[in-house]
Amino acid sequence: MPLQRLITLFALLLIAGCASKEVAPPSAPSAQAGISMERALILSHAQKAIGTPYRFGGNSPEGLDCSGLVEMTYRAAGIRVPRTAHDQFRALPAVDTPRPGDLLFFGSGAKASHVGIYRGNRQMIHAPGSGRAVVSVPLDIDYWEQRFLGAAGAAP
Repeated sequence: MPLQRLITLFALLLIAGCASKEVAPPSAPSAQAGISMERALILSHAQKAIGTPYRFGGNSPEGLDCSGLVEMTYRAAGIRVPRTAHDQFRALPAVDTPRPGDLLFFGSGAKASHVGIYRGNRQMIHAPGSGRAVVSVPLDIDYWEQRFLGAAGAAP
């Protein structure tokens, strides 16, 4: 497992080294600059999960629900998290400003019913629901802003 993490980190470093100024101009710092290996692994596995079909209760590459996506990607980084979005929301330390790899929680009142992985640049990766697949979406829409409960981080 440590060898797989090292290979994944090396691949991420190679990809980052190939980025041109057109992708990340000097005036816009990279959202992933200076992140930990655990965060890089979380983001890498979340990115690989894009396109995976939604499956209620799923936490594997065969099918994922929102909290299963979090559980699977964090597990790949060696971090254990609770299974449901609400339990993750209650158990993980809140953060004021999310960093790539942190979790974003949505719901009503104080009940978190949905979670996504912040990828930086006001984007998140999440499993949206039945009949759909894991996607990356912008956060600058009313739907997410009206339901946002907070962010949490378990990764160093």
